[in-house]
Amino acid sequence: QVQLVESGGGLVQPGGSLRLSCAASGFSFSDNGMHWVRQAPGKGLEWVSAISPEGMPTYYLDSVKGRFTISRDNAKNMLYLQMSNLKSADTAVYYCGRDRKGSGRGQGTQVTVSS
Repeated sequence: QVQLVESGGGLVQPGGSLRLSCAASGFSFSDNGMHWVRQAPGKGLEWVSAISPEGMPTYYLDSVKGRFTISRDNAKNMLYLQMSNLKSADTAVYYCGRDRKGSGRGQGTQVTVSS
């Protein structure tokens, strides 16, 4: 069955950086576009970024453009999200998924941006 396991979150100060990882199994990872979505406290799921099966093109929510970079390693069935210049508004649980709604997502990884 499809399994997605997110990791790499934590507490970081504004302006800091984090790299999230997503380990995928149970489906043909290299044949699928992949997405990152997030859920801030008290809010619904918000799509953040997407990447094609080959790694390009990539797509971003306007508010994270220039700060976040999505990438993948098809040989390792891994998806990544490099986050830089983090802001308090980025505080959320981050999930990887197989579509913009985060289908198949795992338990998520908490990112807290606070001084």
